[in-house]
Amino acid sequence: MAEARGLLERRHEPWITLPSFLWLVLLFMVPAAIVFAIAFKPSDPFGGIGAGWTLQTLRSLGDPNYPAILWRTIWLSVATTAACLLLATPTAYFMARTSASVRPLLVLAVIVPFWTSFLVRIFAWKVVLHPEGIVKHALAALHLVPQDGSLLYHSGAVLLVLVYTELPFAILPLFAAAEKFDFRLLEAARDLGAGPLRTFWSVFLPGIRRGLLTATLVTLIPALGSYVVPDLVGGPTSEMLGNKIAQRTFMDRNLPHASALSALLALAVLVPSAFAITLARGKRGDGTGGAA
Repeated sequence: MAEARGLLERRHEPWITLPSFLWLVLLFMVPAAIVFAIAFKPSDPFGGIGAGWTLQTLRSLGDPNYPAILWRTIWLSVATTAACLLLATPTAYFMARTSASVRPLLVLAVIVPFWTSFLVRIFAWKVVLHPEGIVKHALAALHLVPQDGSLLYHSGAVLLVLVYTELPFAILPLFAAAEKFDFRLLEAARDLGAGPLRTFWSVFLPGIRRGLLTATLVTLIPALGSYVVPDLVGGPTSEMLGNKIAQRTFMDRNLPHASALSALLALAVLVPSAFAITLARGKRGDGTGGAA
């Protein structure tokens, strides 16, 4: 009887997942396929898409400026993700260890920035980092920055504001994972002689690894495609790949070139992700085989 019931439930599973699958196909896979297809089309002099097919658009990616922009995009995104994880992990740990009455207030404090427009928050950082602002004068008085230096329009400012914008997205999944963690395991590890750092590294972090993976993805992927932050606080010497895509789309009206850059950015995200998933599955398969 139980086997028949389980078989009946499995027959209904495709119908349950069909709406979400169609949603992903229509709003993700089809647009992505269109973008990849446009990358092989010629540009139109009037800002449209020309007829026929060509590889000239892909050859144009050999521009000598693109490797530097691509490298800047990668290292800024990776540095943003690493900084967010370093800041968000102890924050999530602290939030999960507080009393149940205080946790909603801490979560509210994390999501409060979302109540303000994204552009308003970026312009607020421009005020904070302004060459004549109080922060600049305070750092200059402490001889931490030169008097004629600037806190804006360089990669450091881009990294700072990117960390600020992406940090809540790292805290929330880590808090969700830490809230479900059994903290009695930490006490058991301490009783067995492990120190605080060893307990945190060997017990707590493996226990929230899914939260760490989620936080990494939701931080790294938006950072790779960011273009508003570099445009407003970075200047022309801190352009990222997203800025070039926006320029090719709105200023040059070269949609095939913008699609080729978008495809390059998508591959930069998908290929490492697919490799990591394949490697993780291979390890699980080896473990299963060894256990068998």
